Amino acid sequence: MAVIKKKKKKVSARRQQVRDSIATERFTKMAAAINSPYPIAILILLIFISGVLLILGLDTGRNDFYVNGLITFKLWPQLLSLAAVVTLISGGAALYIHHYQPRIIHKPTRMIALATLYLLLLLITRVFSLFPDWGYFAIGTASACAISLTIAYNQRFAIGMSLFYVLLACFAVDTKDAFEGPDPIASVEIMLTMTAAVMAYCYSLGEIRTRSKLIEVSIFATIIVFITSAALGILQGLEWKDYCLHAGFAALATFVVGIFIQAFLPIIEQAFGIATSMTLLDYSDANQPLLKKLAMDAPGTFSHSLLIGSIAENAAEAIGANGLLCRVGAYYHDIGKINKPPYFVENQMGSASRHEQLSPAMSQLVIVGHVKDGVEIAKEYGLPAVLRQFIETHHGTTLMEYFYHEAKKKADDKQTVSESEFRYPGPKPKSKEAAIIMLSDAVESAARSLADHTPAKVETLVHTIAMKRLQDGQFDECDLTLRELSRIEMSLSKSLAAHHHGRIAYPKSDAKPKTNGNGTSNGNINKNGNNNSTGNGGTDNEPQQPVSEKKDSTFQPIQQENTNP
Repeated sequence: MAVIKKKKKKVSARRQQVRDSIATERFTKMAAAINSPYPIAILILLIFISGVLLILGLDTGRNDFYVNGLITFKLWPQLLSLAAVVTLISGGAALYIHHYQPRIIHKPTRMIALATLYLLLLLITRVFSLFPDWGYFAIGTASACAISLTIAYNQRFAIGMSLFYVLLACFAVDTKDAFEGPDPIASVEIMLTMTAAVMAYCYSLGEIRTRSKLIEVSIFATIIVFITSAALGILQGLEWKDYCLHAGFAALATFVVGIFIQAFLPIIEQAFGIATSMTLLDYSDANQPLLKKLAMDAPGTFSHSLLIGSIAENAAEAIGANGLLCRVGAYYHDIGKINKPPYFVENQMGSASRHEQLSPAMSQLVIVGHVKDGVEIAKEYGLPAVLRQFIETHHGTTLMEYFYHEAKKKADDKQTVSESEFRYPGPKPKSKEAAIIMLSDAVESAARSLADHTPAKVETLVHTIAMKRLQDGQFDECDLTLRELSRIEMSLSKSLAAHHHGRIAYPKSDAKPKTNGNGTSNGNINKNGNNNSTGNGGTDNEPQQPVSEKKDSTFQPIQQENTNP
């Protein structure tokens, strides 16, 4: 019997192309999902949930707990219920992070640091809850969570994440042992008291610029916790001695943790990759070894960095960004120029440019090298990552126009010069502060080339450079809005116009200065040849009148020369 073979249905070329494109698109999406940070984030979330269940699943109320120890867990129905609740709370926290701080998901170290902080505080809470008189330290762990997250991120994010911790910590405390009284209010007293401590710390902490800031905030939070705990004790119907004792222990735990955590600020900064305002102020000190080296080896770059720090700080404050971070970041953004200072115009001091003897391609390598050198120097001197970002991103992927055009002029007809060869390697700014430093660096350098620093010309220059950076896509990776960019332009224009203000030149006098019997002058000779007496009463804005024997002589002011390089 012959076997009838089925003919394959012919597929049109167009349909086959569509099928191939769909398969390719699916494969691309699958590869993008695998290479994204979400698989790692989900894995860390599952490990975190397992760790929380391990801590909260211990049945400390059973009599055999102190015999069997860590192998004494709650019954399976209780464990499954606890797993469901913990998963919901952890999932809510994960969504909260994804919505308000997505950068945490893109950095596994930050996720691990946050999960470790929660697990460590929950473990401490669980250990102290084994002793009835130490259950109040759960309020201290909630305070530690609020302080750490406020320092590492911001107040809004710290409030939300700390409240998620409070929910988990309530399962870690055995309220029957820690709080006396059969009233049901006793079961929520710990949650309300921890919430009061979290709110007090998050709202009042803000940024830490002085060492006494944490002490002041701790005192305020202690008062709030004492009042809250005492009020809840009265609602429970406890005797005044009992609720005062409970409130005193809760307030003491809050205050002690606030003081104790100040010693761990460097560990918190290193774990979360941040720098507090107090640390930034330390790095802004001119006696820092790296700043002293920059001032000695590249004085022009040092002066340029100081000015950028001033105008960038004002621009950052105009849009509500971190002005102190901008100022300190500006001080260090050009430290890579220490290795080859004569190759940069601000350090040439009137001497011939060394780039005249180099080809444009070689000059491009020297100029680009200061970014890489700066990162290496920053790591050598132990600069925090929050400051290193300004070194890496202050040029982004911008084009070195001068050397690019020089290369095009010298190129033969057969040679083609690509823009990509004369662009900085990046990365682009990823924060508002980094974008402000990029723009401040560009406009400050360009403003020095202006012959006339009138406010209108400075404003036009700043707007032109800002639009050029915007159209070049340098601000694509930071959350800078057009309204904020406009405010930054206004601030930079005002600061630069004020810096490049004009002065009235001192008049010259042909008369000889008066001399005393010893042949010395009664006044001081200024650099224009004027004899200015100290009792003349002149100010910075008006020239002092020279001491002259001809009191009726008149002088015409001389226009100040442009000394810009």
